[in-house]
Amino acid sequence: MISNPISNGIVGEVNIPGDKSISHRSIIIPSISNGICEITNILKSDDVMHTLNAFRKMGVKIEENDKKIIIYGHGLNSLKKPEEDLYLGNSGTSARLLTGLLSSQKFDSILTGDKSLSKRPMERISEPLKKLNGKIETSNGTMPLFIKGSNLIANNIDLKIPSAQIKSGILLASLNATGQTKIIENKITRDHTETMLKSFGANIDIQIVENKKQLKITGQKELVSKNINVPNDLSSSAFFIVSALINKNSHIKLKNINNNPTRNGIVLALKKMGAKLVFSNERENNNEKICDIEVASSDLHGCELGPEFADLMIDEYPILSIAASFASSPSIFRGLKELRVKESDRLKLILTNLTNCGVKCKNENDDLIIYPSDKYHIKKNIIQTDFDHRIAMAFAVMGTKIGPLSINDSESISTSFPNFKNEINRLGGNIS
Repeated sequence: MISNPISNGIVGEVNIPGDKSISHRSIIIPSISNGICEITNILKSDDVMHTLNAFRKMGVKIEENDKKIIIYGHGLNSLKKPEEDLYLGNSGTSARLLTGLLSSQKFDSILTGDKSLSKRPMERISEPLKKLNGKIETSNGTMPLFIKGSNLIANNIDLKIPSAQIKSGILLASLNATGQTKIIENKITRDHTETMLKSFGANIDIQIVENKKQLKITGQKELVSKNINVPNDLSSSAFFIVSALINKNSHIKLKNINNNPTRNGIVLALKKMGAKLVFSNERENNNEKICDIEVASSDLHGCELGPEFADLMIDEYPILSIAASFASSPSIFRGLKELRVKESDRLKLILTNLTNCGVKCKNENDDLIIYPSDKYHIKKNIIQTDFDHRIAMAFAVMGTKIGPLSINDSESISTSFPNFKNEINRLGGNIS
């Protein structure tokens, strides 16, 4: 994929797909609930479809049409042993959430993934599950995962790694455990799982104590299905927001965007940088905060973000680094250790690709420092992505400003935003 500079800005109303995190959970939780769940606006990306196909292989009846997915759930213990390994592609969310869920089932299962997912650390979910009597074997700390279904016993889990995926895997395991599991989250992460579980009737208590989140969940209570309308994805919106901010004569509108306060760090950071963002029609849907956003071209300035921002927006640092490249002063983003263990070593790729685009930047420990310039001279126009969708989209946005840039492995974008290229071109982009 080639991303070229544009001249007339990004203009119009953007069609953003459904939230990826909520879409995964909109398949998982109804599949182990009692009743029929109709899901509208689900993201039909590669990652989400791997989750859906996994549950089909476990005997869940799922119907699809253009506008809805309908799931017929039959309770916590209704899943069937799959006849083959469950292949999850590039989806770390699927891998870690299903590891937790399947650890409490009455059958054994094997989870596999593509080359990229098979490099990602999985002991971070298998080890805490062992405290609940889970029996999971990794392959030298990575996938494939071999899960032996077990009778889980509640325990107290103190989460050392700030990860919504790990927390969610433990929550899903705890649903079927004997007794009450207490999870202590030292750094608060996105809360889509506990929000949806609560709306489906789980016996869950959530409190904030001394800036730590405590979740108490009593297992073996059946869930009751309800319909889900998935809001649009803020992470996907970020690429269009930054495109509009850095390109002159831009003005866009985004509707029905999820503005969950546990993951809206990107808008807080951009506002801190002077971005012209207007929020309207703020409301709630299924306990999730929703809003519309209007964006206009802006003169950005640099900012310093502490490590607490990483807990709110770890996925958005690739596109935030593009915004920082066109600010009027340097930016420092601290505490980005988790960027090294995402779909790729994102911190390394951000540094490599920014440098190739002529941006002066450096890494000190786990901090990223970017020194913007008035004009960039591309040193190498080949963007290395290591099949990471967020790196690919971020540097496609970079190309709209300084291009042309050739984005390697751009097909990775289908994992989260299959229509990205068409949508940005419809609004005035120049990607081929």
